[in-house]
Amino acid sequence: MNPTIIALIVFVCVFGGALLGMLLRVVMPEHHLNEDSKDVIKLGMGLIATIAALVLGLVIASAKSTYDTQDSAIKHAAAKILLLDRLLTQYGPETEETRTLIRRAVAERLDRIWPEERPHTATNLDTPEAAPTANAELEFRLWQLTPKNDAQRGLQARALHIGGEIMETRWFVLGASGGSVPLPFLIVVVFWLTIIFVSFGIFAPRNSTVIAVLLVCALSVACAIFLILEMDQPFTGMMKISSAPLRYTLSHLVQ
Repeated sequence: MNPTIIALIVFVCVFGGALLGMLLRVVMPEHHLNEDSKDVIKLGMGLIATIAALVLGLVIASAKSTYDTQDSAIKHAAAKILLLDRLLTQYGPETEETRTLIRRAVAERLDRIWPEERPHTATNLDTPEAAPTANAELEFRLWQLTPKNDAQRGLQARALHIGGEIMETRWFVLGASGGSVPLPFLIVVVFWLTIIFVSFGIFAPRNSTVIAVLLVCALSVACAIFLILEMDQPFTGMMKISSAPLRYTLSHLVQ
């Protein structure tokens, strides 16, 4: 889901609901707007507003948690990749090809997730299908090491453990990249908000000040939905997770 398009749709629905409420006020029979009717409508809209506020609060917390978790996973993966490279360096010169494979895999991942930060001289290192192959080849190379002493055996064991953690982190990031806000849920929330703004329009006087206030309120609601969807998709959009940890790691891998 494109957050900008969804936010615009939400704005149109919510602000359109307020304008619709103003039109309904003109055509509704007068006895439908007496004090008793107003009290019942206000109670009902208060209930819906409370539910919508609670749901939006939970969704914002969930989206922020998703964003922070993915950001933390990228930082931990970068640190583990750098540690794995250091372990292979200590193991001996026979791991040079494996270290080269790690550098190419990190560069390819940076090139694919953050293409807008790609240097003009950079080229794609692998096809899109190459990442799983590179990870499988890395694990195979680690298993194929033949330690000659206890120190190398210990380094191989640690390298295999860290390599497994890197693979686990990779699949965790890929599995959580699809977003956690389902479309039916979003439709229901927008419906609630639209109904609330319809009630605002029914009881609001028709003047430019009231319309301006309703416009600002509708814009604020749309911005809230935009932020939720942006945080829920941490590898796309304006609030994309920073590539700095992986770029720092890559700069030290080539040393």
